[in-house]
Amino acid sequence: MKIGFFDSGVGGFTVLAQALKQMPNHEYLYFADSKNAPYGVKSKNEVLKLTETAVDFLKSEGAEIIVIACNTATSAAATHVRKKHNIPIIGIEPAIRPALEIEGRVLVTATSLTLNEEKFTNLLKGLDTEGLVDTCALDELVQFAENEIFDDHIILPYLVKKMSQFELSSYGSIVLGCTHFPLFKHTLKKLMPHATLVDGSVGVVKNLKRFVANSVPSEKIQFYISGTKANEKEAKRLTHILNHARS
Repeated sequence: MKIGFFDSGVGGFTVLAQALKQMPNHEYLYFADSKNAPYGVKSKNEVLKLTETAVDFLKSEGAEIIVIACNTATSAAATHVRKKHNIPIIGIEPAIRPALEIEGRVLVTATSLTLNEEKFTNLLKGLDTEGLVDTCALDELVQFAENEIFDDHIILPYLVKKMSQFELSSYGSIVLGCTHFPLFKHTLKKLMPHATLVDGSVGVVKNLKRFVANSVPSEKIQFYISGTKANEKEAKRLTHILNHARS
């Protein structure tokens, strides 16, 4: 079965890694819209159009189900593209619900667009009945990931500066509300060793499994960059980042 994955860039690899772990025997089509990344600082209308283009492309390549492995694109465009297509389209949203089950306050990290979207506001309003959730935009992490910058000496000072307004010891969990962010989980744990890192990939794959039939053992991944099949050099680079996500 062909399963399409779409993200603004390499962040969706954190969700694909979870899918490969639980569902290895399928053919995956991964669309990284790296030429238009990052999405988090674009307008909602721009993200909607880019998402529509990516979903149209994946379906034309034979995808029978599509995962929008991007919180920003899900917020801005998932409802629209579901109305347009007759195949299952699964989105992802910040995993606030499981985070609230952990003792302590919750810090939700995401892109600015995700945090400012009505979809997120409504989600937070429905779940955070005791006022335990704070939010922090970490847009630059997307660019760090796209440029394969994972060095603690660069990432840690950035995180310290961005989170300086928060009393980090009060948080029992930190929600990684952008699929790029789990690529920095090791650095985040150094900053907040006491906190549980929560992301939506497990929930997405659980949902995906509901739609996917069993297949013969034949794991295969085809990479596309903004609608063009990745060449050997690009595929090698993307595989390297995917392996980082799987570690």
